[in-house]
Order: sequence, then C-alpha cells, then structure tokens
Amino acid sequence: MAAVSLVKAPIGQGLRPAGHNPRKRGAVVRSSLQGAAVGSRAEWLTNCAVLSSKVAALVSHSTTNGHVAAAAAAPNGATLDLVPVNGANGGARNLPAPLRIADLSPAPMHGSELRVAYQGVPGAYSEKAAGKAYQGCDAIPCDQFDVAFQAVENWVADRAVLPVENSLGGSIHRNYDLLLRHRLHIVGEVQLPVHHCLLALPGVRKEDITRIISHPQALAQCEHTITRMGLNVVREAFDDTARAAEYIATNGLRDTAAVASSRAAELYGMEVLADGIQDDCGNVTRFVMLAREPIVPRMDRPFKTSIVFAHDKEGTSMLFKVLSAFAFRDINLTKIESRPHRHIRLADDASSGTAAKTFEYVFYADFQGSLADPRVQNALAEVQEFTSFLRVLGSYPMDMTPMTAGSSSTITSSDPSPAPSPGR
Repeated sequence: MAAVSLVKAPIGQGLRPAGHNPRKRGAVVRSSLQGAAVGSRAEWLTNCAVLSSKVAALVSHSTTNGHVAAAAAAPNGATLDLVPVNGANGGARNLPAPLRIADLSPAPMHGSELRVAYQGVPGAYSEKAAGKAYQGCDAIPCDQFDVAFQAVENWVADRAVLPVENSLGGSIHRNYDLLLRHRLHIVGEVQLPVHHCLLALPGVRKEDITRIISHPQALAQCEHTITRMGLNVVREAFDDTARAAEYIATNGLRDTAAVASSRAAELYGMEVLADGIQDDCGNVTRFVMLAREPIVPRMDRPFKTSIVFAHDKEGTSMLFKVLSAFAFRDINLTKIESRPHRHIRLADDASSGTAAKTFEYVFYADFQGSLADPRVQNALAEVQEFTSFLRVLGSYPMDMTPMTAGSSSTITSSDPSPAPSPGR
C-alpha cells in the first residue's frame, strides 16, 4: 500500500520489486535487498514483506545461533539465497545477523517504546487518548496540532494521536485540513468517553467562584449543568482544559475554577468540586492514530478506510456518482462531510514540496471496509473516474470498544505495530 495519494493514477496497481526478472524453472534465484531501487520507503517495506512471505513459503527454517540456513531447496527445484554465509574457502564466516522485517519497521513494536505526540499539556484528554491507544507509551505534549504532525514527520515522535470528531461538537476541522497538508497516514482510531470535572484550588468553595475557564467546547458541553448548580459565574474560553487547570494552579487564583479531567486535578494539586458535569453522558471523542508509513490492510478484522476527494468542475452529479460507487457494492459509509476550499496546499507525495490545488469543495468520507477487499478497490477505481483528486488517508482497524460514559476500560490497540474532546 505504498501509493496512497491518487491524482488520476491507477488504483490497485500491483507492486513489483525493482529488477524483477523471472527465471526459468529449476534455475537458481538469488535475491538481495542491497541495490534495490524503489520509489519510496513504503514501497521498499512492501517489497521486503513480499520477500519475507516467499521465504516462509519456500524455505524450511533451520536456525543456528539465530541465523537462517544458507540455502534451501524450493518445491520447483530453485534455490533462494538471502545472505551468503560461506567464505571463499567454503568455511563459515563470522557475519553479523541479517536484518529482519521487524528491524525495518519505522517504529518499535511495543507501545511501551513508542513516542506518541498529542496536542495539549499533561492532563489533557488527548494525553489520555494517547495512553489508551498505546499503553505505556512516552507521551509528548505539543502546543499546537501542527506541531504534533511535524513531530512525527521529523522523527521526534513515532506516532501522533489527534482528535477528529466529537459526538456533541462535531468535526475538528483543523485536523482534517492538516491531513491534506502533511504526509502522515491514519493507522488506527480510538474512541474516548469525555468525563468533565469542576476543579478549584484546595479549600475553595463553590460559593467563592466568580469565573470558570476552559476550552470553549468543554464549557459548551457543561453549560446546563453549571447553570443548574446555581453558580453566578463568568465563563471564559481558554486554550485547552488541562492548560486552564495549570493556569489557576500557577497563579493561585482562588476565585476561578476550571472544567477539566480528574487527572488534571491530580497533576496540578487541585480539588474536584463536582464530578461528571457534562450535560450528555454519551459525550465521546474519536481520535485517529497517525504514522509516517501506512499499515498493510487485512481482512481478518473490521477495517475502516478514510478518503478525501474533490472535483475542479461545477455540478452536483459528481457526489451522486461517488456515493453510488459505494452503495452498489453494499459498502457502508460512516461519515461524509464537505469543506469549502478554494485554494488549498496539498502535500505532494512525489516531491518534498506542496502542490497547489483549486477546488470549490473537498469531501471527507469514512467507510467500513479494507483496501484489501476487492469491492473497495473497485469502488475507489470508479470514484477516481468521477473526481479530479482522490487521496486515501488511511485504511485501518476499527475501534470496536463498547462506549460507556466515564469508561476506563483498556482497548486493544488499533495499530498492528503493538496496534477529546475538541475541548482537549
């Protein structure tokens, strides 16, 4: 799945390792990763995976001190030599162990070793989502969404976990726009129930509060509950929920409270005056997990695919035709949303710069299905016929965790590599 940015390019075109040259039956086939010319790192990793699967099928693995045997006979009489292990005189040489596919992964295989970027400060809901997606990870706070994207692109972080949708507040459009500007791929999703608390400094009573600060979305999500509490307070917007708690603690504000998480109270030495003050107990935020490389789509579990497409000509028939491509194949769309974009900068996967495109609208869509499914491949091929721009943002395992308000249950990470609220 090396090619994920599609602008009038064939969909589902098979990958072929560079220098592919089939030999006659019974000939000796010697393959090496050295000197292979591929178009991108993702294509190179795909070729490595293909090579590994062929080795598993053709070679009976015998291990000596962690090394694969020098050669093995294939069913058709061919011999596959991956690494030369004999010297010129026929004697074994002391060679370093060959790299494995796992060694070539862009990030470690276990969540405890991953560096995961999120937007906000410690105690933010995004930090909790990062820990839920990658248990035991090293969470890296970022002051802006864009910084989290760049942290992964510049290898400061291995993953980013960012909110894209809230059940009450809707889509976080900033992150959708950034998905077009950057070259990261969606490799998983995690849904986090949002549990708001009213926090204040120790010893402060509700009657002492004259002001409540938090992210605008968090204040909106608790508006009716705060009113029912009978508090005569001014509500002020702040950068994010955890940063509001930090600000109160740093400045010793005894007339101000914050709407934030209980973890923020622990981190900044504050007390919980009221717990679970969100108006809707079904307040859930969906986060996506981003990586530098896409994952290989599979068919052994429910997958979701996210795409963005646009057309540079006027008319409404394009959207009807796109939706029909999925409807006729019984592919269920879980989200579709348009965004007005007359001039947008798109990350160009083929170069180090960005490409300028002009569209009236771009459409984001999520649907249930894996890119490994022929139905999905055919649907996208048809969609490409009706659009002037199509990009696959990611094909990834769905988060199947039952959603309950305030749930602290642990999920199985969506990212096979071990796998907010807008008010963050």
